[in-house]
Amino acid sequence: MTDQPSEGPSQPAGEPADFTRVRRLPELQSTDVADLHDVLDSALVAHVGLVMDGRPFVLPMAYARDGDRVLLHGSTGSRLFLALRDGAEVCFSVTVLDGLVLARSAFESSMGYRSAMVFGSCVPVEGEARLRAFERLTERLLPGRWADVRQPNAKELAATAMLELPLSSWSVKISSDDPADSPEDLHTDYWAGTVPLLRMWGEPVPAEDLKAGVPIPDYIAKWRHGGA
Repeated sequence: MTDQPSEGPSQPAGEPADFTRVRRLPELQSTDVADLHDVLDSALVAHVGLVMDGRPFVLPMAYARDGDRVLLHGSTGSRLFLALRDGAEVCFSVTVLDGLVLARSAFESSMGYRSAMVFGSCVPVEGEARLRAFERLTERLLPGRWADVRQPNAKELAATAMLELPLSSWSVKISSDDPADSPEDLHTDYWAGTVPLLRMWGEPVPAEDLKAGVPIPDYIAKWRHGGA
């Protein structure tokens, strides 16, 4: 299986619902579903917020987009994950930091970023679809690994809850502009511009108990040169 997600029906571009409308710098909001997919496909970790027993919680979680849904997995022994399984309302948030924006003033300095929030309730993935979802998650996080790793056994599958969150209600905000300095600052000698943030994988470090003679898989080199 490749790292390309299957495509399914997605929320069409258009006017956002009131609760998904960006109110601070609304010109940075995008209603293009392609931008939503770009943000979700550019990160590996999301933060999932929910309220349980009157208290707010935010869970950092690995995820994978699969067409018009995102896949999440966790322990069946986690009370917070069980709350997600049972239909708790969530806010699923992803931010990709692309760089720093250095203005001539500290006040106008900022960041370049792409961010998305998805709202709704998770639905359990059941039956044979659970193993396919497990594969999709593995291939998104570790491209090429599914064919080169022991498959989950019945006990491991039983201990894992697999959920999907539909991409039906969402909000995307993108900031990629140059510094917006005040006119009175433009004549100063302070440097202004952008500093891109580059992300890359490091050199693989074998486990101390790795059996002698096991080579580093070729697909890891692809991660390092092209990213996940």
